[in-house]
Amino acid sequence: MVLFTPSVARAQCVDEALKEQLIGRRAYRGVVPRLFKKSLRHEISPMGGWYAADLSDGAPVYGGAYTFHFTEDLGLEASYFRTRQKYGLLQAIIDRQQGLVQFQESPEEDVQMFMGHLIWSLAYGKVRWLGGGISRFDFYLALGGGATDTSETGGLGLTGSGGFGLKFYLTQWLALRLDARDHVREHRAPFAVEKIVNDVSLMGGLSLFLPFTS
Repeated sequence: MVLFTPSVARAQCVDEALKEQLIGRRAYRGVVPRLFKKSLRHEISPMGGWYAADLSDGAPVYGGAYTFHFTEDLGLEASYFRTRQKYGLLQAIIDRQQGLVQFQESPEEDVQMFMGHLIWSLAYGKVRWLGGGISRFDFYLALGGGATDTSETGGLGLTGSGGFGLKFYLTQWLALRLDARDHVREHRAPFAVEKIVNDVSLMGGLSLFLPFTS
């Protein structure tokens, strides 16, 4: 019995070492440190894109947002965006139903949106660009509301808003930002059409983070 004891002991040591190595590696892979820090920093984002509306024609949208990040996961955003509404498609449908041959010129109006959102960074990770360098990114959700000003038809009205987005961090102070937002509001079109609409904006831009860090 004494002759077989060293072999059993060595086998147990090998098993324990292998188990520790596997568990240690698995635990290490589950931890992804945040190399880009947002906590207590200011974010300024000029943005532009496309505004797809329920009643009016699609149109370019532009503006900007300011975000203060309380923690790495939560931030408060204030934004202003501007677009222009035109009702060419809606007017063509109405004129066709009335049997008119010639369409009148569709009215246009400016639309201004004053919004506030709570930003929650739901997930973060890294991506390799075409086999080159590695960048970090955040996937986040946005929920909030504000007011939409259509002075020519409906005036100032309440708007609910929500959506999601991605931020790809190019440096410690610069990021590429992509946003998709849904805007729910009461819309009064010039042709006595009034309904609750879900307008969608798709925008992109750059985010500048202050203070700068190296």
